[in-house]
Amino acid sequence: MKTYVAKPTDRERKWLVVDADGKTLGRLATQIADLLRGKRKPEYTPHIDTGDFVVVVNAEKVHVSGNKRASKLYYRHSGYPGGLRSRTFEQMQAKRPEDIIRLAVKGMMPRNRLARKQLTKLKVYAGPEHPHTAQKPEPTEIER
Repeated sequence: MKTYVAKPTDRERKWLVVDADGKTLGRLATQIADLLRGKRKPEYTPHIDTGDFVVVVNAEKVHVSGNKRASKLYYRHSGYPGGLRSRTFEQMQAKRPEDIIRLAVKGMMPRNRLARKQLTKLKVYAGPEHPHTAQKPEPTEIER
């Protein structure tokens, strides 16, 4: 019996819609990372991109547990000395709610070229509207 290895020519990609309203951030991010990598498909191959496109809506309504709303910090650096800036979760949710989910999913992915390519298939939107209706995305339920 031979081992099956997926080829880039015979992969089938779907478009999936995930509603982040009321979902816990970490649990949502792990399941989105699995969908992007294709780990829920029987033809999953670690070195080939077999994952689906994922559209996340209502990113501004994502939930975190405990005191993370006030104490979780997001850092960025300008590249200059003294250029380290930080924002709390509340500030990020007010200014850039899409980046909260994007950064959480990025942290769940491996650190390599394939994962950077797979992250381009993630589309995150703050509200319930998205411009990908032409691709006919299927709604996907994520467990709490």
